[in-house]
Amino acid sequence: MNERIRAREVRLIDENGGQLGVMSAQEALRVARERELDLIEVAPNAQPPVCRIMDFGKHKYQVSKREREARRKHKATEVRLLRMKPQIGDHDLQIKLRKLRELLQEGNKVRINLRFRGRELRRPELGTKLFDRIVQELSDVAQTEGGPRFEGRMMNLLVSPKPRARPPAPKKERPPREREKEPIARDVKKDVKEEQVEEPVPQIEDAEDSGEAG
Repeated sequence: MNERIRAREVRLIDENGGQLGVMSAQEALRVARERELDLIEVAPNAQPPVCRIMDFGKHKYQVSKREREARRKHKATEVRLLRMKPQIGDHDLQIKLRKLRELLQEGNKVRINLRFRGRELRRPELGTKLFDRIVQELSDVAQTEGGPRFEGRMMNLLVSPKPRARPPAPKKERPPREREKEPIARDVKKDVKEEQVEEPVPQIEDAEDSGEAG
């Protein structure tokens, strides 16, 4: 910025985006000083480097404002933990499913954790059947990441929000094609020719048939 620019020649852009051409760095800095603005090197790897005239304080504020807005809009995906029993009752399962749906709709991933006790360790199919039911119940909002994993006394399944389907793009209506206009003289001539009707030729009766003597 300003005196810290080491290039001898720079390509200068003014505060409105206009090209001012290639000039020495001292000349570009003089132009910026006359306009009471700063000279900022925006493309140092170009040949020659590109510098722009701008208010550095205002530019720095706008950049920090955009970064704050981006951080506020961006929400990191969290992995939440939801614990169940392999032999959970239907009523308790429905409560867990409602909670799981809420977490997924908020954009979180959820790790479902089943803890086996005693004789339940001999029946791992209890966990797989329960996971299959959960995935089926929440098939509209959830998708699995890998299959169930058995670790010690725990069986885990990671589910994530299903990406929303994008609506189809509206079809663009084409404007109606205008009829090609044919020459008027040709149409008139064609119509007249088609409408011509031969007039009947009057017949002359013979004198003998009409009873009149010549």
